[in-house]
Amino acid sequence: MINDSEEIAGIYRELSKFPTPLKACIRPQVTLKSKEKYSIISAEWSQRDLEQAERVKAFQEYVVFHDETSIVCTSRLGSCIEREVELLSRDSPSGTLKAVIREHTNRKQEKQQYLEIWSKTSKEKSINLTALDKHGKVYEDDQFGCLEWSYSETCILYIAEKKRPKVESFFQSKLEFIVNEDVEDNRAKNGPKSEEGSQFEYWEDWGEGLANKSTPVLCVLNIRSGNISVRNEVPEHISPGEAIWAPKDAGIIFVGRCHVPWRLGLKYCTNRKSALYCVDLARNECLQISSGINSVHSPRLSPDQHHLIYLEGGNVKTHHQCYSLSLYNLDEKVTSTVVKIVDYPTIDGFTGIYSSSLARKCWAADSQRVLIDTPQRSRKDLIVVNITEEIVTSLTAGSEMGSWTLLDIHQDLIVVICSSPKCPPYLQVGFLPTAGQEQEIVWMPLDEPEPLQDIEWKILTFTPPPEQENPKFRSLLFEGILLVPGQEKNGKPPLVVSPHGGPNSVFITCWMLLPIALCRLGYSVLLVNYRGSCGFGQDSIWSLLGNIGSQDVKDVQATTPVLIMLGEKDKRVHPSQGLQLHGALKARGVPVRLLWYPDDNHALSNIDTEADVFMNVAMWFSFALNRLQLERT
Repeated sequence: MINDSEEIAGIYRELSKFPTPLKACIRPQVTLKSKEKYSIISAEWSQRDLEQAERVKAFQEYVVFHDETSIVCTSRLGSCIEREVELLSRDSPSGTLKAVIREHTNRKQEKQQYLEIWSKTSKEKSINLTALDKHGKVYEDDQFGCLEWSYSETCILYIAEKKRPKVESFFQSKLEFIVNEDVEDNRAKNGPKSEEGSQFEYWEDWGEGLANKSTPVLCVLNIRSGNISVRNEVPEHISPGEAIWAPKDAGIIFVGRCHVPWRLGLKYCTNRKSALYCVDLARNECLQISSGINSVHSPRLSPDQHHLIYLEGGNVKTHHQCYSLSLYNLDEKVTSTVVKIVDYPTIDGFTGIYSSSLARKCWAADSQRVLIDTPQRSRKDLIVVNITEEIVTSLTAGSEMGSWTLLDIHQDLIVVICSSPKCPPYLQVGFLPTAGQEQEIVWMPLDEPEPLQDIEWKILTFTPPPEQENPKFRSLLFEGILLVPGQEKNGKPPLVVSPHGGPNSVFITCWMLLPIALCRLGYSVLLVNYRGSCGFGQDSIWSLLGNIGSQDVKDVQATTPVLIMLGEKDKRVHPSQGLQLHGALKARGVPVRLLWYPDDNHALSNIDTEADVFMNVAMWFSFALNRLQLERT
């Protein structure tokens, strides 16, 4: 066991240097004279910088030489370089242009947002969105944000905060009227009348991770004229998000979330009632596509523009759940279900779809197959769905790698992230074989992975004892991911048991900094996916309703000394609850310590917070072990 604080910090510093891929884009293929082809893949990576207490974004390009169906070789292009911060960026369909949303601070220390248009050789346009004053800040998040080129490459679609009216106090307006009798004439010339007495009106936002985002609007920029059109066809009770262009640029398809009677949190509550809508640009009207009964997200248009797929939740109102894959035929205006919600794992082991979102590009070139990464029990696999035959095939089941995430697909060339509890994330590429032959896919790494040699891991399956079975949902299994130090020589290492939050979330066999660092310190770590975790069938999720704090606790065991860590800006669970728990434990004589992070929220994910959390957790476990040894002696 390692107990020295400097050694502990050194291990954390070493492991935190491993970068994580954020996104990748496959550019249009280039054909050589020899009829061979190559594709350029642009990847963006994120890395922790402990000294500057920030996440640094870096840019790396790769070249992939291939023919129609197989990869010949791959290579890096130059070195990895730090990238200037971009809120959003998107290549045009032809790959000749790129749109970037960027934020700058001017000489007056005012933040202003710009939309830039880049060609292959230069910046063609820079439009000051703030100065145009058509809307508020642009949304860059995953729940609402988008940046989409029209197919004609003449317009760009994005979502921003609705422009708020100017406000003034009751007394300010009266004073102006007394001082200047022509104030009404001036108001008429300079714009709409300010709203009196509304300067302290409360604007409800969408919760943690979406603070100060309240009323999103669809915005269309005409690149040639520089004019911005804020679409007003969306119903007032609906907040638009995840917008894409309809076929032939005839409209805008988006997810509309009902914000009446309140918004509450959205980032970690994917069960928000919502529906698909389409703004018809010719008729200036908004039409509802899906039923609006449950939650929907991730609309994706097929390459031939005849089909639209999206994920749709069921009638279980948990934060996360199993989703069906719905298909909307744009020609016949008919909706069907391609993959149903799975209550219990099927004979072939498929447990359903639990993706928080689909990859932006997930269609195969034949417009008949869709690629989805999704938790399957304690792993994250890559599956392909044939929408015609309604067949689900796993591309990664049985692989040694623990977790797969789809980043992009273009002309059936796929780029994915791979990782495991002992292997940091790296990129792989492969060509999707023809329908029915998908399991024959061959993967090739873009980077050479560097697995850790002193950690082993495996998945354990547990069966609850008869007295702890759920009478409504019997025969439910649950799992744990066990990480074990590979070089432990002093008997069995102490075990750290960790349940995930949520409660309807899941641990997957991927690279996780804190558990891996604890393992390097000499602890075994068991990450428990108790009954109710995502990836095990909808019945498992149903079983936890009404049993939170009982069934999940029984599956985990209660590890007595308590270390509480709270973010002051937490909007998911108010930190006052943690303070009350701290007081109650102290009153009962339980060893307890409270850490308070004033600049962080529920996730405690700021770089300096994350590092401090690990150090305190490691020292807390050391304290607990010493206390246990003293009690035994």
